[in-house]
Amino acid sequence: MDTNKLSIKDWAEADRPREKLISKGINSLSDAEIIAILIGSGNRNESAVELSKRILNNLDNNLHELGKLNINELTNYKGIGEAKAISIIAALELGKRRKLSDIINKKAITCSKDAFEYFYTFLSDLQHEEFWVLFLSQANTIISSHKISQGGQNSTVIDVKIIIKLALEKNAMSMVISHNHPSGNLKPSEADINITKKIKNAAFLFDIGILDHIIIADNKYFSFADNELI
Repeated sequence: MDTNKLSIKDWAEADRPREKLISKGINSLSDAEIIAILIGSGNRNESAVELSKRILNNLDNNLHELGKLNINELTNYKGIGEAKAISIIAALELGKRRKLSDIINKKAITCSKDAFEYFYTFLSDLQHEEFWVLFLSQANTIISSHKISQGGQNSTVIDVKIIIKLALEKNAMSMVISHNHPSGNLKPSEADINITKKIKNAAFLFDIGILDHIIIADNKYFSFADNELI
């Protein structure tokens, strides 16, 4: 143990994350400093900020990778117990829900970015594939969304009959479908293209439109509509 190491309490007041937030605002803090506020303390050899920097360093300073870690993976870091791991996970989830709330408050889905931001909350950090559908009114306002299926790392089974049944029950005039690629590869597979056509053809029989199919990988997306594939 380095007996000369200073804890956060020994730092100049302006350099402490909490005091810095109060005096300069939240935007003055680095990602590591914000995480340090969440965890409160480090370990015997690292301050909370140093520990937070090490965690982010191991993840290439990518908050999206941090969001994928579960409690067990976080507690592998010395100084991160279950309570601290829960605080980190809860804070990241709250951020995603805030983004979802912003989209819902907009009332209507007007472009692929709107659809991506809606589905991002559900799909961005998963280690397995899920397939979701967003049901819309004639004015493209949100009626509801549903998870249709959950699969493994590379695929999930989609039952088109369930999608059409739900759309009719909700009196939806159109839909946006979405799934994630845990691999990070945004390119649609042949299976992705085929299931999109299958859903579109089935929905057409009931005068229900398919506005887009959004593939999500981390914080990026691929839009079938933007790429003229739907």
